[in-house]
Amino acid sequence: MLHVQASLRALGPVPGGATTVVEALLEALRDEEGEGTLVAYTATPENSATSRIHRAETAGLSPERRAEHLDRMLPFDPASTPCSPTMGTLSETIRTHRRARRSDHPQTSWAAVGKHARAITAHHPLTSHLGPDSPLGRLYDLDAQVLMIGVPMARFTGFHLADLRMPDVPQREYRCVGPDGWTTFKAPDLDDLHFADLGARVLAASTTLTTRRIGTAHCRLISLREAVDLAEHVLRRSRS
Repeated sequence: MLHVQASLRALGPVPGGATTVVEALLEALRDEEGEGTLVAYTATPENSATSRIHRAETAGLSPERRAEHLDRMLPFDPASTPCSPTMGTLSETIRTHRRARRSDHPQTSWAAVGKHARAITAHHPLTSHLGPDSPLGRLYDLDAQVLMIGVPMARFTGFHLADLRMPDVPQREYRCVGPDGWTTFKAPDLDDLHFADLGARVLAASTTLTTRRIGTAHCRLISLREAVDLAEHVLRRSRS
């Protein structure tokens, strides 16, 4: 089982582009039963009125123009809403795969193709963006591997699980436009600004890390469970 985070630009030219990469990964993941599972994060922060991206897009707008912007925002639809461009072309290609399933969180959805796709994406509570009850939590439970293709550890999504194990995680209000319209809820505050330092410490301590160059991309393969557990250890030591 593989969660992939990728920069196709870093990978270099590939005949057939992202589709070729997705099919190659699915072929490599085949087990004795003939099928593995490929997973991607397909978040949509643009549909949130409280996300960093939304705040940047609406900075400086008058109240009237901001209201117009909010009126134009379409409700999230797991079947048709594209993932954020910040997720990369490979995530969008996995989302649109003919066999893909996608979780229904309007801000932090995940898409999966293969044997465990339904189990990973079927349940995604609104208040568990990237917590233990989310698809990311199920990837941890299933001992998934993470392949970073030309993507730095500063963007390692799994570190959110370690953050949410801390006893002092603040709650904040979120507002987004879901399938049934605008909704407001409270959930743990998600912050990734410290992931670069956390990633360096995890890489230094990892026993499962494999590095290779694929095309022009520097790639890392690491156990999600090990990375999260090491990150939790680092965070707890920094608080002691």
